[in-house]
Amino acid sequence: MIGLRHWQLARGIATALVFYPVAEAIERRDVASKIVKLRRHYALSPAEREAASKVRLAEMLQFAGANVPYYRDLFSRLGFDPGRAAADPARLEELPLLTKDIIDEQGERLLSRPLAETRHHACRTGGSTGRKAVIFYDQDAADYSSAVTAYCRERIGATRLRSTLHFAARYADVERRGWPDRETFKCLAMNRSNIFFDRVDAPALAAMWRTIERRSPYLVHAHPSTVFALAMHLSDSKAAGVATAFEVFESSGEVLDQRKRRIISDVFGCRVINRYGLAEFGIIAYELHDRRGALDLLDSECWAETQPGDGEEPGRLIVTGLRNRLMPLIRYDTGDLASISRVDGVPVLENLVGRVHDTIEVGGAPYLTHHLQDVLDHRVQGIRDFQFDMRTNPPTLRIVPEPDADTQEIASRVRAQWGDAFGLAFVGADEMVRVGDRAKFRHVVSA
Repeated sequence: MIGLRHWQLARGIATALVFYPVAEAIERRDVASKIVKLRRHYALSPAEREAASKVRLAEMLQFAGANVPYYRDLFSRLGFDPGRAAADPARLEELPLLTKDIIDEQGERLLSRPLAETRHHACRTGGSTGRKAVIFYDQDAADYSSAVTAYCRERIGATRLRSTLHFAARYADVERRGWPDRETFKCLAMNRSNIFFDRVDAPALAAMWRTIERRSPYLVHAHPSTVFALAMHLSDSKAAGVATAFEVFESSGEVLDQRKRRIISDVFGCRVINRYGLAEFGIIAYELHDRRGALDLLDSECWAETQPGDGEEPGRLIVTGLRNRLMPLIRYDTGDLASISRVDGVPVLENLVGRVHDTIEVGGAPYLTHHLQDVLDHRVQGIRDFQFDMRTNPPTLRIVPEPDADTQEIASRVRAQWGDAFGLAFVGADEMVRVGDRAKFRHVVSA
């Protein structure tokens, strides 16, 4: 009888040689050639990469100024010269930040041509950071977005020869289609399978683990909060360490803090890889090297800058896309906080602390959630996870306690730190609030 590994290898070869090329032809896409171009770009020296990024920035600025009504009027009103800005990117600061409010207000004026005249793809932001927005990609940009994912995974050993397991939220109001459907063929082409879930209680987590053990993928892609909940479930049930069911956990969609990273790595015996992407641009940073949590900024895809933060805190991350000419986004305010530096001449993104509304006021003073987590971990203790619900007055601090923790002692220590600034609610992991279309976990819930 053919073993699991032999079956996975056979499927991987079929994916690489048959399913993917056929799917690419049927869907009229060109991803493979773009992966080759990405390999060439990242084989360049850091100086050559920077020069290539400046060329792409110049081309995008000039294109937007000539073809996009919003930018044409903006550049004219400000006397902004795209050519000079490309030679000196610091001149980008002459332009105001682009926000979701502006995208909503300007609508079609942010498009370089009518949607009816070109093949396009609509990508809706998840809504976990406030209002939603729809971003329209042209085909070239959509193909590059897919190519970036494939290239980055290739760099960490997750080629199409190796299987991937993707976690996705299940919604009760979404009708299930018959099998096989388009998603079935997409999974064949990508050597991928899915786990759809809507809860993270003990029965659901046990079912997840059985599926992972049965499929034994090379890479698991999910929100870190989901895999962390699974790790805690296995630890509680004494099932941790029974086997290495997967080799790589690829974290996305939420901030991956160091505590969750360490526990996931220890419980599953896996390598943890972080990535950072947005619906507005796709993946723009990926952990290609062991840089203690820093992510390689993908300068083939974007030009990134930061606005100064308060004191030593990271600044607001501002991104200009270098691919999407249907809807160019120039100096887009991501709402995230981060630092940008260079390591061995290569741009890296670090100190990601989440969206700006993860800064909350306690007693009239602003605090970042990673500071509050330090207090909860080291001063309060006994807490597995937490969440601040800002929709109540006073805000509610939701706490998932460790199984053997004394909740009265936790409450006493919280009061010692912050008085009556928060109401307290001790909950199970399944009772934490998920927000947005992609059911993301956030340490701060504000809407």
